[in-house]
Amino acid sequence: MSIKDLSKEIASIIRNVKPSVVTISTEIPHPMIFFGYEPVKGYGSGFIIAPGYVVTNAHVVRGATRVSIIFSDGFISNAKIVAMDPRRDLALLRTEEHGTPMKLGDSNRIEVGEIVLAIGSPLGLLENSVTMGVVSAVGRTLTTQEIILEDVIQTDAAINPGNSGGPLVNLNGEAIGVTTAIIPFAQGIGFAIPINAVKRFIEMVSKYGRPLRAWIGVYVAPLNPTMAALYKIPVNEGLLVIRVVPGSPADRRGIVEGDIIVSANGRSVRRTSELREAIEESIDKGSVTLQVQRGRKTFEVDVEIIVEEA
Repeated sequence: MSIKDLSKEIASIIRNVKPSVVTISTEIPHPMIFFGYEPVKGYGSGFIIAPGYVVTNAHVVRGATRVSIIFSDGFISNAKIVAMDPRRDLALLRTEEHGTPMKLGDSNRIEVGEIVLAIGSPLGLLENSVTMGVVSAVGRTLTTQEIILEDVIQTDAAINPGNSGGPLVNLNGEAIGVTTAIIPFAQGIGFAIPINAVKRFIEMVSKYGRPLRAWIGVYVAPLNPTMAALYKIPVNEGLLVIRVVPGSPADRRGIVEGDIIVSANGRSVRRTSELREAIEESIDKGSVTLQVQRGRKTFEVDVEIIVEEA
């Protein structure tokens, strides 16, 4: 494909997805020294996932007493926060049925080097803008003072304040992530929450009426052949346990740092999201069965699941 053809294809994709992208306006009470509280306006982005439903970042709407949706054609509607999960930095909003729902892709099929587009309303501008880049890495972990985001997508597409909550789109016109500008000092590096995490968030809200946090008390990192060779690990795939929370179910069942989680509920796990999905699918059961590699020894262990409000 020539550069000219690619340019036309990208322009066509943007035209098709633009009706799905919205600007989010918020009012957040701000204390005044002598006059009580005065609302401060904030802006972010979001996109329609179903008629009347918009997804965005939790930090875009956190603390807001009023949320408005500005659609691409200028139509403005009030919105209600249906659910918010600060740990995933995701929020689901209910608004009027307007605009076009965006197609959702499969973030497990993303490849490094894939061209992506970040669409949103940067710096409070009410007109959508587009930046382009590639997928730089997948499976990243972001740590801030407030949250830890696991399995995020890294991209060099520019993501500025105001872009936060908008879609990261592939060349099929599908949303493969929700962009986040929660790391303000990351210059030239953008991040997006995988769309499959959004799907699980919505499924949780649909099933339980609210987002839940299900955990067993481990922090893990994907294992690769290079790491396996460096540390002389007898398996090439799985999740390396890098931290066990003291007193957690995993700690009580004897899981230690350096263990390799090979499978969960009989399914192999190579990404952090796959372990999280297995744990969340086992909420009703109350435990998850892990196959663990420790040195040359392999064993299975049932680990209790702790469920908390998100």
